[in-house]
Amino acid sequence: MGLGDKIHNAAEKLHGKGKEATGDATGNNGLKAEGKSQQKKADLKQAGEKIKDAFKRH
Repeated sequence: MGLGDKIHNAAEKLHGKGKEATGDATGNNGLKAEGKSQQKKADLKQAGEKIKDAFKRH
């Protein structure tokens, strides 16, 4: 996986955590859910990149 992809996915996950925390602090359940969703999306992208890397090595 490229370094750029790692950084992008980590930034997206961090952004999601921020949204979730803001939503939690303000009582905005929609924003909180959006933050959780963004974190899951970043995790899935990261897993997909790891799978692609595993196939490239073989």
